[in-house]
Amino acid sequence: MTLYPEEELLAISALQHWLHCSRQCALIHLEQAWAENKFTAEGRVMHERAHDGPDESRSGLRITRGMPVASAALGITGQCDVVEFHTDGSIRPVEYKRGKPKGHRADEVQLCAQAMCLEEMRTTTITAGDLYYGKKRRRTEVLFDEALRALVQETITAFRHCIQSGITPLAEYDPRRCDA
Repeated sequence: MTLYPEEELLAISALQHWLHCSRQCALIHLEQAWAENKFTAEGRVMHERAHDGPDESRSGLRITRGMPVASAALGITGQCDVVEFHTDGSIRPVEYKRGKPKGHRADEVQLCAQAMCLEEMRTTTITAGDLYYGKKRRRTEVLFDEALRALVQETITAFRHCIQSGITPLAEYDPRRCDA
């Protein structure tokens, strides 16, 4: 098994970007071309609130915010918005998103990648997590099945190839993404 050194770890958030639009991902992470807009500013504020709140303990539950995670085996690193540690030993990551559930699995891949990092860090298995969507103001459960885990691996491989090649993918017009 390859263990990636710290300087070669990819950002977990880039996996979500890659599945949303590989060109946009490469522009952000390869070419360092980034400009905040209304939507990204709203998302940033939501994440800051999730990360900056105090850790808390409730009956049967400890909540940690803004937890750094990494996997040397997968070669990824990032930050969980919220991680819930239950007294039964189960761990549940929660990722906050500004909008609403989407027609693709990009958000699920990001959340599952966080769980896979936590699994390596804690030597455990995590079966599910939650995506909290600001528009709905509720959680959507995500099960970390083999198909989703395989998609995480495939996305890491594709994005790593892009970074190593240094080639930004060509644009592929999709009105649902591009017109926004």
